[in-house]
Amino acid sequence: MATTDAGGEHVERPLVTPEFLENRRYQTELAETASTGHTLVCLPTGLGKTTVSLLVTAERLHAVGGKSLMLAPTKPLVQQHAEFYREALELDDEEVVVFTGEVRPDDRAALWEDARIVIATPQVVENDLVGNRISLADVTHCTFDECHRATGDYAYNYIADRYHADAEDPLVTGMSASPGDDEEAILGVCENLGLSEVAVMTEDDADVAEYTHDTSVDWNRIELPEVVVEIRDAINEVIKDRLAQLRELGVTNKSSADISEREIQGMQADLRKLMNNDQSEGYQGMSLLAEIRKLRTAVTYVETQSVESLRRYFERLKEAARSSGASKADQRLVSEPKVREAIRKAESYDDLHPKFRQTRMLLAETLGIENGERVIVFTESRDTAETLVDFLSDHFTTEKFVGQSDTDGSEGMTQTQQQETLDRFRNGEFEVLVSTSVAEEGLDVPEVDLVLFYEPVPTAIRAIQRKGRTGRQAEGRVVVLLAEDTRDEAYFWKARNDQKRMKRELNELKSVAGELEARLDQTGLDEYEDEEGDASGGTKSEETTTQQSDSTGNGRGSTANKSADDTDGSNGQAGLDAFADDSSEASGGDTATPDTGTVATAGRDDEDDPVEIVADQRELDSNIARDLSTRDGIETRLETLAVGDYVLSDRVVVERKTVADFMDTLTGGDRSMFEQVGDATRNYGRPVVVIEGEDLFGARNVHHKAIQGALASLAVDFGASVLRTSGEDETADLLQVIAEREQEVADREVSVHGEKQSKTLPEQQEYVVASIAEVGPVTARTLLDAFGSVEAVMTADKEALLEVSGIGDVTADRIREVIASDYEP
Repeated sequence: MATTDAGGEHVERPLVTPEFLENRRYQTELAETASTGHTLVCLPTGLGKTTVSLLVTAERLHAVGGKSLMLAPTKPLVQQHAEFYREALELDDEEVVVFTGEVRPDDRAALWEDARIVIATPQVVENDLVGNRISLADVTHCTFDECHRATGDYAYNYIADRYHADAEDPLVTGMSASPGDDEEAILGVCENLGLSEVAVMTEDDADVAEYTHDTSVDWNRIELPEVVVEIRDAINEVIKDRLAQLRELGVTNKSSADISEREIQGMQADLRKLMNNDQSEGYQGMSLLAEIRKLRTAVTYVETQSVESLRRYFERLKEAARSSGASKADQRLVSEPKVREAIRKAESYDDLHPKFRQTRMLLAETLGIENGERVIVFTESRDTAETLVDFLSDHFTTEKFVGQSDTDGSEGMTQTQQQETLDRFRNGEFEVLVSTSVAEEGLDVPEVDLVLFYEPVPTAIRAIQRKGRTGRQAEGRVVVLLAEDTRDEAYFWKARNDQKRMKRELNELKSVAGELEARLDQTGLDEYEDEEGDASGGTKSEETTTQQSDSTGNGRGSTANKSADDTDGSNGQAGLDAFADDSSEASGGDTATPDTGTVATAGRDDEDDPVEIVADQRELDSNIARDLSTRDGIETRLETLAVGDYVLSDRVVVERKTVADFMDTLTGGDRSMFEQVGDATRNYGRPVVVIEGEDLFGARNVHHKAIQGALASLAVDFGASVLRTSGEDETADLLQVIAEREQEVADREVSVHGEKQSKTLPEQQEYVVASIAEVGPVTARTLLDAFGSVEAVMTADKEALLEVSGIGDVTADRIREVIASDYEP
């Protein structure tokens, strides 16, 4: 940075609005450091991390030019940052642009060109990069707010990889009050974002201390009333019973209801082995484990939340058990005598939880006796938040603050509603804000007199974020309610130990910054500085975080929740012959059919146009489109495809299914795969079905002939090529190979001409019959061939049905039951 202000009440810099920013020495020092290299800035909540980033942005725009990109994890944070930047910088308001899913992709592409500062959610920028709508080449400063999120497959990691690879003059700033629970976690964040320096300020620093005040933390221990204990014990008895049944299966020796999630995952792994061996005990055990998970949730509700929350939860379980396709676990659970006993006691209990009375007393003390103005109450559960608002509103002006998604029986808040609520809270229009975790991170929530944790939170990061809501301008207070002898105790000790460790780690990191930077260099971050290096690296865990997709709608069956499994190693190379057979014809007869063994990933001439792959928006649930977008010679484009998941040429469309998706088609009554492949066949000459994952014939207890029948139907009835891959990486390789063969060898162009078409009359007839008792398309065609019409199938008696090849007693009975039974909604 060009200069450091010494003294003076306000910061005076190029592009910074005069007399707007208070001159705080620690902020200018941090900005000085962050201007010289890729830096992790650690500063306690409420002390102006955003100001540090803004000062770096102003310096870069003034000295280097280009544009700045700031990423924040939530829409409210994006809006908040945009308002601050427009006020604090001497730029036209339209030069500071907001990118969220509410802005149409085409509009974002146009806005990007003229913007000087873009403030965005990471998922939207990720979509635009994969879709080739924007370029990071001229971005001279990129800020990752709340950068502790840069773990696993979170969008921050992909954007950082692309930024270091694509930008001509990159500079990265990561900001967090709590970058990780230990040194390894902090190093992981630095590696994922390409950060090589760490700048830490704590409350102990002299320059910071004058802007902070002590925040006392009181742990209020609460004893559960007898009735609540009885309800909990009744539920725990059922857990013990289910564990006893699992012991008989040999997957656990646990008898106590106090079972951890890690122990449940261990049992789950053992049960999968039984399932893979086609042992019915595996499926029986999984059903029991599903009950245990639901029962543990019920125990948590009654112990730590409220009896009302438990009542709501049980009501949802009963609704689920009554719904079509209900699981046996739900049905057994709600009919279990001890669960019914717990429900009766909960319904007759005329109180909520002693935490409610304690909350009311603390609020009365803070707002009444101590003349406080504002209080925030945090809770993990939306049920509890809504019940608290009802309970507290009799005594205080109280409103809720929750996320945007709707849940069972509860509507979310729109972004506008969230902002209006915070504005009214800031203006003193009500006293108490009851919030779920949505207000934890970074939001400019007003200074409050008390932060009340309705329950302890299990991670240090979240505890620190919540505590940051108080103690900024004056002495603040934090109270945590803790129900004795419950899971609150475990969360209390975990959070306490994690916080101590994090504070120790931050102080150590501050004192050994040089050593840390050396460790970062050893992990290979210098690759970002090497023009010949592979800039697409970065450590990512195998656990996939589902990404938010663009806000564009779509009208076809979703293939979400697609997992990447390792398989037995089979692949689809042999199937590529189908695309080579007529390549000479496709290119005018002059090109010989290439050898399939030598084409796979042939090098491309830099002067050639890139190979284009069009991906459906929802395919961002996997890493395939992101992976392809980083490969040389590949240009990805995102669209909401009416047909297929990937379009590779004017005749090749790919429908991707994981093994789980494929098995759902056979066992869950979901016929969307056949409909989707039918649409692909009507619109493209060479439809391809890629089945991704391991052990197709052993994944579930499904007869191998049923699986082979489905594969045969795809190939013979629909004319689709069915290829296998081991996981997402191999699928991406296969898509690249096919696209290169189509566009380079066969000289074909990409054309997204497919659209859903109306079913022909025979297809509609097959669809109607296939839906009866979920008999499927193959059996439907057999029945129609035998009887000649849908009406004749519907009126056939059991004896007539049994005369049809492939129809047995069970299927005939199911068909007649569906057709002849009275309708009882």
